[in-house]
Amino acid sequence: MALLGRELATLEAVARELPVPTCSLEVDVTDEPALRGAADCVRERLGPASVVVANAGIAAAGPFAHTGAALWDRVVAVNLTGSAATARVFLPHLLATRGHFLQVASTASFGSAPMMSAYCASKAGVESFAQALRNELAPAGVTVGIAYLHWTGTGMIENIDEDPVLRALRAHQPAFAGRVHPPEQVAAWLARSIARRAPTVYAPPWLRFLQPLRPVFPYAVSYVSRRALAHLTPAELAREAGVLGPGGRADWGAEDRTPARPVTPPHT
Repeated sequence: MALLGRELATLEAVARELPVPTCSLEVDVTDEPALRGAADCVRERLGPASVVVANAGIAAAGPFAHTGAALWDRVVAVNLTGSAATARVFLPHLLATRGHFLQVASTASFGSAPMMSAYCASKAGVESFAQALRNELAPAGVTVGIAYLHWTGTGMIENIDEDPVLRALRAHQPAFAGRVHPPEQVAAWLARSIARRAPTVYAPPWLRFLQPLRPVFPYAVSYVSRRALAHLTPAELAREAGVLGPGGRADWGAEDRTPARPVTPPHT
């Protein structure tokens, strides 16, 4: 198993716990030459990839009017353009293995929350990208799945209740919808979908019942959002946007956003 990302120490810690050969590489998914080099290293170390999961993502929370253009663009670049770059560099692997590409999307793909415009736009984009890619690759025997995730207890939403906007939005959702799901449980759902080469996976599973409601879902989000925002102060509504979680901060705070360190020796 190959682990690619911005936080090399975290990748290597996970790799040491896996019972299979692994390699870890710190790479920026928006640097396609570096990403292509990583794909070549994966092939050299472990053979061609038969499953590729496009999971790189960052989020910024705050009003659009107070989100710097560079930060807004960076969120879209990592989440959407980075997903496309991941698919592009690993496509020769998937064609050779008739493999499976899993694109991680979100409920934000079809229910856009305020104060997270870049994240929602990028997740709507990755859903459309994956749907197009699915139809293109089907004749070649490559399958494409889309994972719709809700509140997942990763670093991205650590200390979520300290953010006044996200705390208010979550508080005004139904209790079952505001539940944060352990990443281990979400990973198990995704793994089962990969084993079945499923076209969609919902984490949590009840999200599948929202699909028939997509025409009206934006109105429900609007209703909840307006109720939530009405409880915020003018200062909270006008605060400067910031990147969420350690992964986002590792990306946004990097002086050089195009590092590609050598692959660590495989763990066996």
